[in-house]
Amino acid sequence: MPRREGIYGLLAEFNTPGELVVATEEARRVGYRRMECYTPYPVEEAAEALHFHKNRVPLICLLGGLMGVTTAFLMQTWIAVWAYPLNIAGRPLFSWPAFIIPAYEWTILFAGLSAGFGMLALNGLPQLYHPLFNAPNFRNGATTDKFFLCLEATDPQFSSAGTRAFLERFHAVSVVEVDH
Repeated sequence: MPRREGIYGLLAEFNTPGELVVATEEARRVGYRRMECYTPYPVEEAAEALHFHKNRVPLICLLGGLMGVTTAFLMQTWIAVWAYPLNIAGRPLFSWPAFIIPAYEWTILFAGLSAGFGMLALNGLPQLYHPLFNAPNFRNGATTDKFFLCLEATDPQFSSAGTRAFLERFHAVSVVEVDH
């Protein structure tokens, strides 16, 4: 069955995290790949069922820290050697041991900022609109006591009737179509 224009996906509502995890594992097993779970608190089993293991925040944090230490050393070297050289007690102009403490501080600063902003960027935040906000039961239940599985229409396996029948097999409280 061809996909209807303007549909984001099908959203199934469950009462317990166990039901959500079972439905997610089964959806993954039968071939769905474009799906997402929404829970009011972290459910590690749902993340495992989604095979969500890619996390680029540590790499971004490392790159930010390396950029911080490099920036600090280059800035201090430029100031001490070329921009404003001072000969104090016959010490060399490039006295790198004096640069260690500020470079360490800049490393922490850049790593922390890059981790925070990188996490926001990878999460796609701030996101002022999402199609799931149009679902009638999502707005109230997602932050309190309900568990949701959304199978997206961009998945090659997706068909309105077939996916609806698949989700209803798990005795979901409701299965609603989400428009864009």
